[in-house]
Amino acid sequence: MQIPTPPASPWRVPGFRVLFSATALSQLGANVGYVAVPLVAVAALEATPGQVGALATLGTVAFLLIGLPAGAWVDRMRQRRVLVVADLARAALFASVPLAWWLDALTLAQLYAVVLLNGCATLFFDVASQSVLPQLVGRAALVPANSAVVSLQAVGSVAGRGAGGGLVQLLTAPVAVVCAAGAHLASALRLLAVRHEEPARRPAGTAGLRAAIAEGVRHVTGNRELRALALTASLSNLGSQIVNTMLPILFVRELRLPAGALGLYWGAGGLGLLLGARCARPLAARLGHGRALAVAGLALAPATLLVPLIGRGPWLWLAGAGWVLAMFKIGTDNVLGVSLRQRMTPDVLLGRMNATFRFLLTGALAVGAAVSGLLGELVGVRGALWAGAAVMAVAFLPVFLSPVRRRRALPEEEAQRSPTVIRSARR
Repeated sequence: MQIPTPPASPWRVPGFRVLFSATALSQLGANVGYVAVPLVAVAALEATPGQVGALATLGTVAFLLIGLPAGAWVDRMRQRRVLVVADLARAALFASVPLAWWLDALTLAQLYAVVLLNGCATLFFDVASQSVLPQLVGRAALVPANSAVVSLQAVGSVAGRGAGGGLVQLLTAPVAVVCAAGAHLASALRLLAVRHEEPARRPAGTAGLRAAIAEGVRHVTGNRELRALALTASLSNLGSQIVNTMLPILFVRELRLPAGALGLYWGAGGLGLLLGARCARPLAARLGHGRALAVAGLALAPATLLVPLIGRGPWLWLAGAGWVLAMFKIGTDNVLGVSLRQRMTPDVLLGRMNATFRFLLTGALAVGAAVSGLLGELVGVRGALWAGAAVMAVAFLPVFLSPVRRRRALPEEEAQRSPTVIRSARR
């Protein structure tokens, strides 16, 4: 039977439209929770810098603990079901926080458990979402589809984090967490409308889970371009997490600014992500796919060195401008880098490739949060900010020094199947 060619525009695919709208709700919940949960710890439980660092670490440590096997599991499961269950789990976890607060039973231990389990659910949601996307829209529409999704994530950062800061300021942090739970519940219900016939789940490496994981890791680490993309993104995440973990303490305690100001600052970063995502395709068309990644890094990554100068008055605006430029670069990276790695990976390895990247990228977030808390205790909040900004400023170098810089266009679909993968797919 001949498979029809998918439409070039992802918006003509009903399944993509459903996934996009559900992701919008999920992003809203995640970003409101991103602002509200640490502020619950700081304002309601008087958490120290080390405890805030531990909270951020536990939120991402799941990617280190189960990140690699999650890819093999997702490759063997119905991905829509994974997305729905993950959102339901996040809704229930967030709902437990205001319930405990109202009962005067909220503790740091509960917050630690909530963010740890929420990280596990987020891991499965992210891997399944990026794996199902090429199946929904076809590889020819990956760049516009990823541009739309990254733009949505950026809008979510602006709207979600801005709304999160405003809700905390107006209604208290626990009430803001209620809104995060409701958004995840709505996302799960929306995902039930996806009507995508998924392929039979017989991935390569059926000899065992370990062999399946190893094949995904070899696919990423054995390719110079994929390896460079992973290193650059991991360093960007490491540096940004060191910075972001200390910002609630800096804004609320040292600068004595309202929670809404922190939400607006993070929202400005989301605006930078949005602009970077929207400009990614024109930049790639003018400069070439790989050169656009390299030039954006060289020109914009050093702007992060303005962030540690943050203070009241004009220093807040100067640091904010540096953060917007840094996020613009990351928005461009997310569209072009994700599209490149998806085009270089066959369908049977998509889950494991995405999980390997998630293991490295979000594992870097866990490490960054722990390092940030440690630096905050040892050298202070400002010292931690300088360390994170320095890492972000040099994060572009792996891609800049790799063959990615010379790539004019995305690879052809036929070129992405290695002999090993073809033999595995034919079993």
